[in-house]
Amino acid sequence: MEFQIKCHLGYDVSGPASFLFNVAVAQNSFQRLITEHFEVAGAESCQEMVIGGQRYHRVTAQKGPVELIYEAAVEATHELLGDPFRLQVPLFEQIPAEALVFIYPSRFCQSDLLARLAKREFNQDESGFYRVTRICNWIFERIEYLSGTTTPTTSAFDTVTELAGVCRDFAHLAIAFCRSLGIPARFVSAYAFGLNPPDFHAYIEAFIGGRWILFDPTRLAPQSSFVRIGHGRDAADTSFATIFGGAVMNKMELSMKPTSGQLGSPQYTTAPISNYPSAARLKNNPSNTDQDATGK
Repeated sequence: MEFQIKCHLGYDVSGPASFLFNVAVAQNSFQRLITEHFEVAGAESCQEMVIGGQRYHRVTAQKGPVELIYEAAVEATHELLGDPFRLQVPLFEQIPAEALVFIYPSRFCQSDLLARLAKREFNQDESGFYRVTRICNWIFERIEYLSGTTTPTTSAFDTVTELAGVCRDFAHLAIAFCRSLGIPARFVSAYAFGLNPPDFHAYIEAFIGGRWILFDPTRLAPQSSFVRIGHGRDAADTSFATIFGGAVMNKMELSMKPTSGQLGSPQYTTAPISNYPSAARLKNNPSNTDQDATGK
């Protein structure tokens, strides 16, 4: 489907400040940009960088109001995969280099602290796909989605203790459980259709059956509407804005809607689904911007 995305961020800058924004849509064979506009008013400089397939904008400002305006029309497609039983957890020696970093504990995903719970709750005789599905179901059923109950420093261990959180926390807990069971898993930031109120969304990808398969334990938006921004070990790697210096956010307005004239609406699915190119597709298309490369 084709979507219209708008992101408007505002800041009060009290002194010299630098920003690293990660709000631009990632470009790959599943996401085609039709039109795009990026503007930062009140900035001294703005530089775009592409690192690991993610698009960052480095901005500096001295003092006064700073406003970021990002608008894009993007055609998003997703691949429904075949038999879920074939999507197995890889043996350690079969995990490719790009996925190895996503099997270790990270700042917000303390898989080492949750290993006993994960091994007790999740049947390791199930296929990889159904095991990750069980993890997401467990989180959906036991963790209350409750805005304002967590902070930017809340971790997966905190969430399983407090039994409440938002999409960021749901993703961190799912990732920690996956890694506890030897399943590479990573955090993905995205735009998603139908969130109320509109916000940046977080879901996970697990590396099973040789592919990055997406899962969302919140069930707040149809997976076929996800438009990825970036991915990383956890939210620390994918923050929409990292600020160095004196700046305070005073505005965040987001919207996402299907382009007018389209038939149908984004759909939920319980089948395996992916919006990240397979290793074979990346190998056959060296120009694909989802590869781990730096440019632009």
